[in-house]
Amino acid sequence: MTSSLFPADGSRVELDNGGRSLPDVRVVRVTETTVTLSLALSDVAFTAGSVVTLRWPAGPRGRYSQHGTVLKVDENRIEVTFLGEPEIEQLRNYVRGGGGESILLVRADEPQRIGQVHDLSERSVRAHFSDVDLRPGEEMLLRLQLGEEVVEFPAIAYRVAQIRQQVPVRGPLVTEMVAIFEQDERQAKIIRRYVLRLQLQARREAAAADALAREVLADATAATAG
Repeated sequence: MTSSLFPADGSRVELDNGGRSLPDVRVVRVTETTVTLSLALSDVAFTAGSVVTLRWPAGPRGRYSQHGTVLKVDENRIEVTFLGEPEIEQLRNYVRGGGGESILLVRADEPQRIGQVHDLSERSVRAHFSDVDLRPGEEMLLRLQLGEEVVEFPAIAYRVAQIRQQVPVRGPLVTEMVAIFEQDERQAKIIRRYVLRLQLQARREAAAADALAREVLADATAATAG
């Protein structure tokens, strides 16, 4: 790989091992074929031979994605050798939006469950469910109502966090899940239009609120001056 594409020493990158993503990993040294990274000791869950993905910003186009293999681990530092050339992950695939929509979780030999979306993009969704036991790597079918349209797609649980309510009394198990999926272009367009429509609405509301605040301030200033 051309090392000039990789962030300079002291920069920060995202490190992903397929089951966990670390967003703020420091670059210690980069050469034409390897990079040395510094992590918190609690985050060093890698061994020689682990396959990882490194990501960093690529300006307005999106972000770079570089695959690699861990060569060695030395306390809180790991050395990674590059595999192939970095690729551009288009920004539009990672524009996130939404929140509050109902989502149906369907798994083989399990009852269907309804949860609530935190946010979604064309390739992933973050949602939470009550009394659902999930594990990373589980396959499922997800169905969402986005406005007047419905999207449905097979997905895989990428990250899962679970906590049981304890206060004021012991309550249900709450599961937050990030699921990833490959969309066909028709459904990808539905999600993209939906997210962009929500963003446009939010910008309009923010502009209206700002205009109202300016108007109130102008009136107050005029009243004081009078």
